[in-house]
Amino acid sequence: MIDTQITPRQRFIAVEGPIGVGKSAFAQKLAHTLGYQLVLENKEGNPFLQRFYADPKTMALQTQLFFLFERIRQLQGLQQNDLFQGYTVSDFLIERDQVFAQVVLDEDELKIYQQVFEHLSFNAPTPDLVVVLQAPTEVLLERIAKRGNEAGISRGYLQKLNDAYTQFFHYYQSSPVLMVNTTDLDLANNEEHFQQLLDYMHNISSGRHYYNPNVAL
Repeated sequence: MIDTQITPRQRFIAVEGPIGVGKSAFAQKLAHTLGYQLVLENKEGNPFLQRFYADPKTMALQTQLFFLFERIRQLQGLQQNDLFQGYTVSDFLIERDQVFAQVVLDEDELKIYQQVFEHLSFNAPTPDLVVVLQAPTEVLLERIAKRGNEAGISRGYLQKLNDAYTQFFHYYQSSPVLMVNTTDLDLANNEEHFQQLLDYMHNISSGRHYYNPNVAL
């Protein structure tokens, strides 16, 4: 059953944010609460990821291309099954794949990646709302350490990624955007934090919005 707190115009909600910010956990809780179809990126299926964390310079291009192909495959499968005709929450936006590419690839690798990207034939659905979760790099590092499944991520890499996300979504205009400061939020486990954000999302139909609550965990 669809929760009436989210309006019918928000049929496709994409949750975004850098590593460690909690986008997958929030997307899962959001989809479960609203009764939406859930689409998660397949990070565990990338055979190059752990090698990338150990040796990013050597493994960056393989890792990035695998993610690109996998995300497109997921979106095409959903379109073929008409799942985007219903109600969907995903924890990735295909356009932000280039954010990672610009951070991890050198100049020559980036040219190869962009050539591949430009020649791929796909029609990604446009979200009715993009929820971008944000947090300072130090907070992201603390959350990653607690999860313990992404060992090897350096502070420098995470800072570059965080900055790239901020810049990308500063100019993103394809969908309504909600920027959420999660520094003092626990959206996965604190029901009050989650419900307050859900109520705020209900009123968004266009433009760019900022959610920066002053709350305590």
